[in-house]
Amino acid sequence: MFDFLEGYDLLGAFWVTVQLTVASALGSLIWGTLLAGMKVSPVPLMRGFATGYINVVRNIPLTVIIMFSSLGLYSTLAVSLGATDITGINFRLAVLSLSAYTAAFVCEALRSGINTVPVGQAEAARALGLSFTQVLRLIILPQAFRAVVNPLSNVLIALTKNTTVASAIGVAEASYLMKEMIENEAQLLLIAAVFAFGFIVLTLPTGLILGWVSKKVAVKR
Repeated sequence: MFDFLEGYDLLGAFWVTVQLTVASALGSLIWGTLLAGMKVSPVPLMRGFATGYINVVRNIPLTVIIMFSSLGLYSTLAVSLGATDITGINFRLAVLSLSAYTAAFVCEALRSGINTVPVGQAEAARALGLSFTQVLRLIILPQAFRAVVNPLSNVLIALTKNTTVASAIGVAEASYLMKEMIENEAQLLLIAAVFAFGFIVLTLPTGLILGWVSKKVAVKR
């Protein structure tokens, strides 16, 4: 029944999807946290930059961003991000694009968590002489992260599914292999079912585990 899978590196394709997801998740978490800090910063220029970035990036299709990375950064400006072969270049450009796009959603999730922290805590910390950066790092962000585990898990699940867009620039992840198999095989429904099951295996445990973590670390008020 599944003889059509022979000759295709199914596990390898999903492994590339996992690598894309993990690398992009780390990148978007770091950049999204910095954006959230800028969004609540007392410096108007930083607030304006973060607000503009989020509004622009969230309203641009991910496909456009990832194609710009390939055609604009690599083909036009010769930006290779340190990679020497086309496979590595495309992978790193995909990670950059996914991170830049997802960071906007991470920032908004974190900002909602920051809003749950009582204003009095920040005011008390400032009265003790802590700087804005210290207040954000030591008091606000730890509580904000605990409050937004569920929203961040939704962002992570969406990121996992968004990795399929990387096939547009030739990254050999799951959807890239699926298109190849559909072109070569006559088992359309079975191919779709196999890849749908593969993504369920990747995303369902993520939601369940992070949902459990959310209950364990939730801030009791």
